[in-house]
Amino acid sequence: MTGGHIAALAALVLIAVGLLVLRRLRPAWFWGLFAAPAKLLRIAVTYRSVMESCGLDEPPSRIRLTIAAATRRTPARMLPRITRVRINANGLVLRIRMRPGQEVRDFETAGERLRHSWRAYAVHMSPLRPGWLQLRVIGYDVLRRVVMPEAGSPELLRVPVALRADGLPHFRDYRAIAHELVMGATESGKSVYLRGLIAGLASQPVALVGIDCKWGVELAPFSRRLSALACTPEEAADLLDALVSEMTDRYELIRTIQQFAPGTGPEGISSDIWGLPEDLRPVPLVLFVDEVAELFLASTAADEKRRDRMVTQLVRIAQLGRAAGIYLEICGQRFGAELGKGATALRAQLTGRISHRVNDETTAKMALGDISPLAVMAATAIGPDQRGTAIAGDSSGGWSIVRSPLLTLDQAVAACAEHARLTPDLPGLASFRPQSTPVSYALVPDKD
Repeated sequence: MTGGHIAALAALVLIAVGLLVLRRLRPAWFWGLFAAPAKLLRIAVTYRSVMESCGLDEPPSRIRLTIAAATRRTPARMLPRITRVRINANGLVLRIRMRPGQEVRDFETAGERLRHSWRAYAVHMSPLRPGWLQLRVIGYDVLRRVVMPEAGSPELLRVPVALRADGLPHFRDYRAIAHELVMGATESGKSVYLRGLIAGLASQPVALVGIDCKWGVELAPFSRRLSALACTPEEAADLLDALVSEMTDRYELIRTIQQFAPGTGPEGISSDIWGLPEDLRPVPLVLFVDEVAELFLASTAADEKRRDRMVTQLVRIAQLGRAAGIYLEICGQRFGAELGKGATALRAQLTGRISHRVNDETTAKMALGDISPLAVMAATAIGPDQRGTAIAGDSSGGWSIVRSPLLTLDQAVAACAEHARLTPDLPGLASFRPQSTPVSYALVPDKD
């Protein structure tokens, strides 16, 4: 072997190693430069055979049969037509015009066969309009290392908090889904999801209120951006009473401005704060409840009385709070009827569901059982090494696999400190405003 051959071989080895490193460290770059053109070529070459083997072709129309009979030719079966192709950072987006007689379910049934035929990581379908389908061919595992795409211009009460398995951002939109239940075992990534949500809302003109009965260890770091914080069940009971009074005042404001009859109760008003003039509109309020099961625990008769009062107030907020601009984010490890009276009624009002890794199938059913059996199976399949991965669903039956980007505690705290000036003062919650100066504690001296 000559020196030139050795140099050429060494160069090929270096190129191969470089491509492997690029694929490992910068999968989006590798996909856009090398894998996407190759994948597109494979789809173009095998398209007809794949469609026919997957049963996605249709018999020729009568016009084509007539023309074929006149020309003595055998007409080919009709295929769904690709009308547009777009390459993005994680896959290909194909716009397909379906043939008469086809529906989206036909493509969903053949999804796994399409994925294997085109050597793709995943294939996702979504309808565009009657007769049109969007097919997303995912080139690699986008959830292994989450890189959030550009979310566009920010919208009030709409925060991108995770990445979906199809490469699109998952938004927490309070205007669309007012209340949400977030579940997950210890070390499942539930706290990271909560941090991302708080950090995203910190830059918006929104009041953030927290109930953290673990003595505030989860929510107290964000106190500079919180309008109110309760750290014990006793404080939580008083804070929920104050929130119900705040909600009632907002309904009174709506009734006064829109000139309803003085005797009309809040439950009879169908409007909301978004129909008010902007200069009179109350600030939206998001209530975060960390470890909701702590609100249901009771060991004495007095605790039971306080628990019933808290649960009642929380259910009232869930039922009536949306129109008053008050939204709930309920977090916990378990949540079901075994918690006690009112738990099922509260869960029924929480339209949005996020389930991280859970310890048993029963917990997954509590969160996703009324959405889809497949979503329950997907939640139970999340492993301990997949922190931040979750199943996001809602009561409409739709669900998807998502993963939150890693956001450290100090990053979330920095975001809250940067936007502390946006923290609104709510007179009815002034007594629950977190302390601005830390409390001094005696420390145990180190032993030599």
